[in-house]
Amino acid sequence: MADKIRVLLTEEEVNARINEIAQEISRDYEGKNLHLICILKGGVFFTCELAKRLTIPVSLDFMSVSSYGKGTVSSGVVKIVKDLDEPLEGKEVLIVEDIIDSGRTLAYLMEILKQRNPKSIQLCTLLDKPERRVKKQVQVTYTCFTIPDEFVVGYGLDYDQKYRNLPYIGVVEQ
Repeated sequence: MADKIRVLLTEEEVNARINEIAQEISRDYEGKNLHLICILKGGVFFTCELAKRLTIPVSLDFMSVSSYGKGTVSSGVVKIVKDLDEPLEGKEVLIVEDIIDSGRTLAYLMEILKQRNPKSIQLCTLLDKPERRVKKQVQVTYTCFTIPDEFVVGYGLDYDQKYRNLPYIGVVEQ
């Protein structure tokens, strides 16, 4: 039986907010080159849409980390599946995520990437669930939407590799 998906954020709402965040980032990094790190797989939809809207010079790299497996709850064990191709030394870095909830993955990732000596390193996320934050040191600079503690899909977010391609953010109802 197919899962029932309730729309939480429409495609229009998501696109409008990405436009706003892109303008904010472009202002904040005016006169600088920005190096985006897309966290795969979920972050690819958001990263591409964000990058298209930025008005500053942008370079892009990809990293894949996992703490979920096939479930809906973070396992707490972070695994680097694909590391960066480019060095970060001296770069203005913006990590782009689809969603931040417990913060475990990002806390681990930030520590690793800071050791690579970027000039600066900030976080940008499409969705944030601060009430689930276990790692309070994870500070998000750019947040499109703060959402309630529900399991969401669409716009890159998946449930067992399904629903990434939905053009909106939905909640899987069981």
